[in-house]
Amino acid sequence: MAKSTKAKEKKSAAKKKAPAAKARAEKLKIIPLGGVDGIGRNITAIECGDDIVVIDCGVSFPEDDMLGIDLVIPDFAYLEQNAEKFKALFITHGHEDHVGAVPYLLKQFDVPVYATRLTLGILENKLQEHRLPHTARLIELKAGESVTVGCFTAEFVRVNHSIADSVAIALQTPQGTVVHSGDFKIDLTPIDDAPIDLHRFAELGEEGVRLFMCDSTNVERAGFTPSERIVGASFDRIFCNCDERIVIATFSSNIHRIQQIINASVKYGRKVAVTGRSMINVMRAAERLGYMNIPEGTLIELSDMKRYKKEQLTLITTGSQGEPMSALYRMALGEHSQVQLGKGDLVILSASPIPGNEKLISHIVNELLKRGVDMISDDEPDVHVSGHACSEELKILHNLLKPEYFMPVHGEYKHLRRHAELAAMLGMDEANIFIPEQGRALEIEAKKAKFGETVQSGQVYVDGNGTGDVGNAVLKERRLLAEDGMLIIVFAADLGYRALLSEVEIISKGFIFLREQDSLMEDVRAQVKKTVNECFGHGNKDAASIKAKVKEAVSSKLFGKTKKRPMVIPVIVDVSV
Repeated sequence: MAKSTKAKEKKSAAKKKAPAAKARAEKLKIIPLGGVDGIGRNITAIECGDDIVVIDCGVSFPEDDMLGIDLVIPDFAYLEQNAEKFKALFITHGHEDHVGAVPYLLKQFDVPVYATRLTLGILENKLQEHRLPHTARLIELKAGESVTVGCFTAEFVRVNHSIADSVAIALQTPQGTVVHSGDFKIDLTPIDDAPIDLHRFAELGEEGVRLFMCDSTNVERAGFTPSERIVGASFDRIFCNCDERIVIATFSSNIHRIQQIINASVKYGRKVAVTGRSMINVMRAAERLGYMNIPEGTLIELSDMKRYKKEQLTLITTGSQGEPMSALYRMALGEHSQVQLGKGDLVILSASPIPGNEKLISHIVNELLKRGVDMISDDEPDVHVSGHACSEELKILHNLLKPEYFMPVHGEYKHLRRHAELAAMLGMDEANIFIPEQGRALEIEAKKAKFGETVQSGQVYVDGNGTGDVGNAVLKERRLLAEDGMLIIVFAADLGYRALLSEVEIISKGFIFLREQDSLMEDVRAQVKKTVNECFGHGNKDAASIKAKVKEAVSSKLFGKTKKRPMVIPVIVDVSV
């Protein structure tokens, strides 16, 4: 494995390492294993010959009907089938939807992980939580550096996003250069004074790009995404002459936003307290690695807030998406052990809703308003800006790179379709635009590109400590229990003599309150006795068969009476010797 080299040296190095004729003949496969069927779970396998590299490995969060599920991670089955080819993982940035599933991947594969410094710092914390000793395989690669793995050479190109140290990846392959944008926007006045490297994107365009894979999240928004700096100016206006305790909820990973909150607090003489485990962990990592500057004496413990007047305090918290059990959620419901909100508090939601979280956020807002707090949310000017490029920024990158082929990624189908239309509007041949499907390989050869085989892909559910233990059948049962409840039917029988020996006991959970439906339960008992005696009358003494017939008969009767289908669980106590 080659040592990292500066981007300035890469062009001449690539000429010296021109691929052999056999390598050029190898088909290049681009296989989205996630990230093209909604927001989240981003992972793309890129394969050529005997080598596979993967870009990003993220999680998505459960839908409302995924009862009891904590996280959703990609299905790694294709990588398992080709484990000997899997050579490296490259990470574009430290957001959960791009890095959250890495610990689960590293439990199965021993591969090096290349990422920028802050991303590695966040990842180290995750590996420690999972008790994985893989830190020796975490390799730092700065923006502007490259590394060769197998037949691939990956270069990190600096971009701006809502987390520091974000990069795009330019992957030199035997079939030409593939550029993966990662999540990005064009911010020419970023907080860290390191704007997107448009010059390098222009160079890549001049050198020639076979395939461009690009973030599609904000493609439906016209114009340009505002700079992060405008949020700092907005905070300055809010903090000036504010006589309330200021409580700001934002994404824990947005360290530039957090830095601006701290700057405004210091300017106006406020102490800063922090609540929320992920917020504390990310801030510690960012400060340790030099990505945040927190003046000494600024941070205080939550327990020390009572020593200060409200106008002397700022509280930074998680929960901007209304997540149940987040710090802001517990404050809104009055369940936080150390913070009680009410009159004299100004709560700022410095984040826009992730699609699907609108109801959760609305619930929190209502509960906070009931407590008498004042509120500022993302629909009010300049307390939040997106980290994703709007349509005009996307046009700029397309025109700089001038790719031969284009594949939109990171979004729902409507986003991918709209991004494909944008590329066509810019003059790209529609035959060269490929709207991806999860698991379907885009195959690129010397003179053509086309969709090829579809490999195994999909979702794997994380439920507590279990990964993949819960499947669709279990979720179906959970939904059934949640909607219609459960009925347990217990009776004793002598299966040898084919005789029912006891009354039928019924236990109802989540279905009906038994005392209110005695007549219905008597009908159920009668149906059970009738079904069991019919089985015995036909010589049937198999417990499994009898339970199946009881379940079918009771389910049918209950649906006829109530139009509900509770889960029916017959239990036979066999007393035969």
